[in-house]
Amino acid sequence: MKFNIHGKKLEVTESIKKYIEEKIGRLDKYFENPDEITATALIKLRGNEQVVEVTINANKFILRGEESNKDLYASIDKVSDKIERQIRKNKTRMKRQVNKDLIRDFVLDFEEKEENDNVIVKRKVIENKPMNEEEAILQMELLGHEFFAFRNVDTKEVEVLYKRKDGDYGILEIK
Repeated sequence: MKFNIHGKKLEVTESIKKYIEEKIGRLDKYFENPDEITATALIKLRGNEQVVEVTINANKFILRGEESNKDLYASIDKVSDKIERQIRKNKTRMKRQVNKDLIRDFVLDFEEKEENDNVIVKRKVIENKPMNEEEAILQMELLGHEFFAFRNVDTKEVEVLYKRKDGDYGILEIK
């Protein structure tokens, strides 16, 4: 796996780079051609916490994890474990894909400790009243949700508003 490691408002030392390459590099066993895959790690400070964001761009999938801790090395351990859990948890779902070309980057013949097939247990119909982004933020906050789907009054498109870990908002535009 190739690595792109950088810090935001802090210097990344050689020992930190080696530790990230070691911990994230152990995920190589889950990829068919790990040399063709790039992992991007961003280290930043949020208050007195050290935040590590790791994004792995596989052929058709993007794996992403973010963890924070007062200890940088603990953050790196946690984000590595989180991404490994994502791969292991979705192994069965990836095997079921009709288009096997989508998952050609992954090696799926590893031992699975526990089988947990998630199923849809609830379906919800929402009112599709057009609203602006400010209205959507208000509605989401009133409902106490982490995300909110709405039809944008200006673009007439369906959009998903979500609350980011840093407390700000993001919008997914569906085209």
